[in-house]
Amino acid sequence: MSFFKKLKTKLFKSSSKLEEGLDAIVEDGGVEEDVNAEAPQVEAPVDDAAQREAEQRQAEADAEAQRQAEAERQAEAEAAARAAAEAETAARLAENARIASEAAAQADADEAAAKKAQAAAARAAQQAEEARAAQAREEAALAAEQARQAEAAKQAQEAEAERKAAARALEELEVEKAAEKAASEAKAPGLLGRLMGRKEQKTVVRRELDDDMLEALEELLIASDMGVDTSLRVTANMAEGRFGKKLSTQEIKDLLASEITKIMEPVAKPMPIYPKRPQVVLVVGVNGSGKTTTIGKLALQFSNAGKKVVIAAGDTFRAAAVEQLQVWGERAGVPVLTAPEGSDPASLAYEAMQKAEADGADLLLIDTAGRLQNRTDLMEELAKIVRVIRKKDETAPHNTLLVLDATTGQNALNQVEVFRQISDVSGLVMTKLDGTAKGGVLVALADKFGLPIHAIGVGEQIDDLAPFDPEEFAQALTGTATE
Repeated sequence: MSFFKKLKTKLFKSSSKLEEGLDAIVEDGGVEEDVNAEAPQVEAPVDDAAQREAEQRQAEADAEAQRQAEAERQAEAEAAARAAAEAETAARLAENARIASEAAAQADADEAAAKKAQAAAARAAQQAEEARAAQAREEAALAAEQARQAEAAKQAQEAEAERKAAARALEELEVEKAAEKAASEAKAPGLLGRLMGRKEQKTVVRRELDDDMLEALEELLIASDMGVDTSLRVTANMAEGRFGKKLSTQEIKDLLASEITKIMEPVAKPMPIYPKRPQVVLVVGVNGSGKTTTIGKLALQFSNAGKKVVIAAGDTFRAAAVEQLQVWGERAGVPVLTAPEGSDPASLAYEAMQKAEADGADLLLIDTAGRLQNRTDLMEELAKIVRVIRKKDETAPHNTLLVLDATTGQNALNQVEVFRQISDVSGLVMTKLDGTAKGGVLVALADKFGLPIHAIGVGEQIDDLAPFDPEEFAQALTGTATE
């Protein structure tokens, strides 16, 4: 049938070709047979034109279907090609995006690493610079300190040389004066000697200043509570330039008084008065040292000097102490602020500061409870008073007076050590020098701590608190006669 469809068009193009077409039809697929054989019966065609028209329409339909199929296949192929192209494009875009993302991530990582490296390098450079600067400062400070020490050592050597020269000259002069005085006293007793019943001495006993005599002097000074270190220093100064010479008792006394005076003169200072109002004076000490009595005497002296004084009875643990202070306040004409027994002394101190400030007082004297230096709880209570006072005035207390009992001997050194740690002691008052006290401990205190000694107490009367005079003290301690 397909071959017929192919020849259909050719068959109707030219009638002259009919014979050729028929031959071709018969020959195409035909079988050769004997011509004498009986020919098969062929049905007569119904209608060639209609059949041809139908076949033509069928051919056109087939061609149209073929064209449509071809068009569909071509469309499908084109769609598949486009899809493949789009997929390939999408894959390339995705790959490019992945590569770009990885490149961006790598760039960010590289940038972060670079920044981190730069920061580390900057820190290292800064640390190195700080280390160099610190080393330079240390070297400069060391050089300055060495220079200062060298200059100080040089100045100290020069000062020591000058001091020794002046001391030798002064000692020689004192020895000469003592010798002249002894000779004069040997000739005729003075007025003081006659009043004290002294008799004219015909002779003077002298002894060579040797090791045995120095050792005896050291033992005597130690027994007088002067302490080992101070005693050795004093006897060494006495022996300088005089070792091997013969000295009388009076000459020894004069030398000893001179050495004691030298130690005591730098610390003989009155209690300073500041323009700050009120000036807060905290008075501390152990039980029985004479704090309350000392406060009363100080209040009278300052009141007589024209100062407006207020007293705070901070020993709230002992009713007798408050009563005693009220008596002293009445004697001195000074108001005394009190609180109920057992109340917080720190609160009283704070209220007293407010009252003194409101009244325009010049001085506020705060008494405290007596406490042993080895009782940490009581010492902490004193520290609390200081803290509370400083809440009102951070510069207070402006003076902290430690009252010492001269009869306690070397224990006074321990008291100064502990009270300085708690209350920042600014000055000392030594009481009861009129009793059985040996007095040498005051020399040891001056030599070891160098704290100002404002006054000494020599009795119970209200005017028995005197400013400290180092020369008079040295003469009284050594028994040196004064005319």
